[in-house]
Amino acid sequence: MGWATVVIGVNLYVILPSFENDNRNIPLMKSSTVTILLVDDEPDILEIIGYNLKLEGYEVVTASNGVEAIAQARIHQPQLILMDVMMPEMDGMEACEHIRNIPELADTVIAFLTARNEDYSQVAGLDAGADDYISKPIKPKVLVSKIKALLRRVKVEEAHPETLLVGPLEINREEYKVVYGQQAMVLPRKEFELLYLLASKPGKVFKREEILDRVWGNEVVVGGRTIDVHIRKLREKLGEDWLKTIKGVGYKFEI
Repeated sequence: MGWATVVIGVNLYVILPSFENDNRNIPLMKSSTVTILLVDDEPDILEIIGYNLKLEGYEVVTASNGVEAIAQARIHQPQLILMDVMMPEMDGMEACEHIRNIPELADTVIAFLTARNEDYSQVAGLDAGADDYISKPIKPKVLVSKIKALLRRVKVEEAHPETLLVGPLEINREEYKVVYGQQAMVLPRKEFELLYLLASKPGKVFKREEILDRVWGNEVVVGGRTIDVHIRKLREKLGEDWLKTIKGVGYKFEI
């Protein structure tokens, strides 16, 4: 067995065992039911991330561009998609938008893993429907911890399905579906969680810090404009009347 050096992101070198001409298999933990789709046009990145996730017991599927990502997502219906932004044929932003329009993938968590860390890129990623935006370089162990945090919140939410009736809105937590009048819509995960939180206590003003903690959690660092982007997208879908801005404080749901 030899050793191979690969690069993830910028100036991050990782030493991996090379099993070329070695008949031994990589020791994996017992396979879990969680499937993760990795999308990147760099084979080395797919290798190192996939290796670390398999060690944690996840089933890993890969794609090298946005077109392949959509096809693989339809076939495997992963619980989480970790996707680069800049890729050939179709970039991650466009692929994310396509995936968000596939009903059977409504509950799939999508996180971008990219070297592009400009504010406008993060906003664009959230606008496209992503749940998180992770910047390279990042150590594999830290990345695995972030993925576990994302999946942990998903499991907690799925363990307590319920329907919230607020005025003319029916908010179905089990299906991540909102019925407004005669129209039913499936919202991206973070938009739904934000709406559900605010609608759970009409009239209560939720401070920005509380929203970040309860919707995004302490494990994930997001930009200051993240809440504003999601509020704007909810208003585009539900109208301006429900979600009120309390300047300098936060937001509230008003019937």
